Amino acid sequence: MNDEPGTLTIGAFAKAAGVNVETIRFYQHKGLLATPERPYGGIRRYSDADVERVKFVKGAQRLGFSLDEVGQLLRLEDGTHCSEAAELAAQRLIDVRAKLADLTRIEAALTRLVSECHSHHRNVSCPLIAALHAR
Repeated sequence: MNDEPGTLTIGAFAKAAGVNVETIRFYQHKGLLATPERPYGGIRRYSDADVERVKFVKGAQRLGFSLDEVGQLLRLEDGTHCSEAAELAAQRLIDVRAKLADLTRIEAALTRLVSECHSHHRNVSCPLIAALHAR
């Protein structure tokens, strides 16, 4: 984990990181976060560095990185692997652009269908329902 002693319980850690306790345990299970040793008769303690690591994971997820990709980024976090991190980001950018293109096509189709529905409100057959049956 890290060399500094932790002072946060898992509940306080989760609150400071803006996640729930189950998220902390899940990240530990996935290897994104180390599980601190439990002192004999005591409870595990987490540090501010652990909080920052969880915030890093959540930030990367908000950018669309999968947990596996976040794990790769964490392995590159020493700053000497910028080109490898850039490759991961470039792939993510390609995926985002493809999703945007798909969303633009969906928007155009729905706009057309909604317009047809408004212009055919007295017909028995709904253009939207008919179009969905035809697909």
